[in-house]
Amino acid sequence: MLYAIFCYNQEDVTSAWAPEHEARVMGDLMAVQDRLSAAGKLGPVARLLPTTAATTLRKGDEPLVIDGPFAETKEQLLGFYVIDVADLDEALAVAKDLAKANPGLGSYEIRPLALFHPGGDVGSL
Repeated sequence: MLYAIFCYNQEDVTSAWAPEHEARVMGDLMAVQDRLSAAGKLGPVARLLPTTAATTLRKGDEPLVIDGPFAETKEQLLGFYVIDVADLDEALAVAKDLAKANPGLGSYEIRPLALFHPGGDVGSL
C-alpha cells in the first residue's frame, strides 16, 4: 500500500536553524530514509522551497493567481515522502521515526496514495 507522509512545521523556525543544527537534523532524517530505501519501501522524497517562492491559483468564476502558499496557517507544508508499506500501522511507525529525527513542533499527515497515470491504471511505485 502506498502512503504519502506530508511534513508540516513552522517555516520561520526551521529556516532559522544554525547550519550545524540543520546538518544534524538532515543526517538523522537520512538515517530513516536509508533504512526505508534498503527495505525497498522508499519512493520519492521532496523538500519544498519556502512558501515565499509559492504561487497559488484560487479557483472561482475568474481564476485568481496570487503570490504565496494556499494555506494561511501557522505550519506550512515543507515536503513529503512516498512510502510503500503493508498498512497504516507501518506508515505510522515510519512517521514516528521521522518525528524523532526532526526535533521541535510540527506534524506529519499520513494519507493513502493512489498514483494516476493518464490512460493507465492506478499502480504502485
